[in-house]
Amino acid sequence: MPDKNIFAERERGLEDEYFRKQEVILIEKIRQRMAMEQELQKMSSGQGDIDQEVIEALQDLGYKDTTIRLLHLVPLVQIAWAEDGVSLDERKAIIDIAAARGVTPDTEAYKQLTIWLDERPAEELFKDSLRAIRILLEALPDDKRDVTRHDLVEYCTQIARVSGGFMGFHKVSETERKQIEDIARMIGSSRDASVRKVLGE
Repeated sequence: MPDKNIFAERERGLEDEYFRKQEVILIEKIRQRMAMEQELQKMSSGQGDIDQEVIEALQDLGYKDTTIRLLHLVPLVQIAWAEDGVSLDERKAIIDIAAARGVTPDTEAYKQLTIWLDERPAEELFKDSLRAIRILLEALPDDKRDVTRHDLVEYCTQIARVSGGFMGFHKVSETERKQIEDIARMIGSSRDASVRKVLGE
């Protein structure tokens, strides 16, 4: 009989290879988490610590350090999908706003954004992204938090008005209005004077 058990050695070799692969995966996940945390710190102006559970939840939603800058654009995508699909005007408006945030055609974030504009994301992405936005906003100073909330609602309203078309006189539809109000509430704003002002009431 041979001194060595070839099958046992091969089994150990396979186990070692498996654990090496798992280690590489874990290290990459940690690297991405740290990179995402840095991006989130920038988005919240470095105010306070970022909850690790929030980062993990965002990763579970498919966000990466290269696409996390899309987080504040998700409400705009949601409004664009409020009715019969994303129109060309809505698409252009969102891409223009995204470009101002550094989301350009040569980035992975841009590719992901176009996927969302071509095919409606799952409702879970909208809801959980809004929850994450609210948490990040809570880390901001009061004055900046209020301005950011107002700006986000205003951007959503701009997208809704774009879809109104010539005959619609760029008015916000009832469906879009309700979604804007829901988004405002989800990110921590009540339906107060600032929201009514944006909606033109």
